[in-house]
Amino acid sequence: MILSLRTRRPSPPPADRILNIDGRSMPLSIRQNPRSTRIVLRIEPGGRALKMTVPPRISEREVADFLDRYRGWLAARLSRFEVHGGLCDGAELALRGVAHRIVHTGSLRGLTEATAIDGEPVLRVSGMEEHIGRRIADFLKKEARRDLEALVEQHTAAVGRPAKSLTLRDTRSRWGSCTHDGALNFSWRIVMAPPRVIDYLAAHEVAHLKEMNHGPRFWALCEKLCPDMETGKAWLKRHGSGLHAIDFG
Repeated sequence: MILSLRTRRPSPPPADRILNIDGRSMPLSIRQNPRSTRIVLRIEPGGRALKMTVPPRISEREVADFLDRYRGWLAARLSRFEVHGGLCDGAELALRGVAHRIVHTGSLRGLTEATAIDGEPVLRVSGMEEHIGRRIADFLKKEARRDLEALVEQHTAAVGRPAKSLTLRDTRSRWGSCTHDGALNFSWRIVMAPPRVIDYLAAHEVAHLKEMNHGPRFWALCEKLCPDMETGKAWLKRHGSGLHAIDFG
């Protein structure tokens, strides 16, 4: 007698998809983690996408049930992110924590500048209207470099360790980093934050030149460089995603 057992083929891993959450089309990426024992759902920086980590051999039905169960939670969290359709004449944008109204000059030539009109902070932008976002981004990069170079020079003098270089990027996963050979990297979007937040970020990365970790000695040094460290940390945690969400085209 021969006993034959029909084995069930393993189901394919759940696929990436687009979710509609209160009118928003949200890309959802799903990744299996062999060490994971539960489903973890995260909103990516800027509120533009979702990421789900799932245990191995999870079924599509379990994923769908999870998403249905937490749809209300997602809608509430995503409502905190402003939907930006791009920067335009009359819109507002923060520079060093101060809201500036964007004024398109209508002239094809001219520099982007922060100034005031009748006491109101404004960003004057020239060039073609469809290039407003890109011109503002270029302006912010220059302003960020000026602020960060001055702060890094100040803090490296305090710790007695020079920085090898300072690079600006548009990173979404972190605001800054420090390599083992002393190269500092920052997100230029930080220049939209208040000065004390910019100072905290500079101090944080410079402290890594001496303490390449996040241990007690690192945080003590960071606070020594930036006594208002906790304020900066809290601001980035609460408002940082909003800066990532701004679309410069």
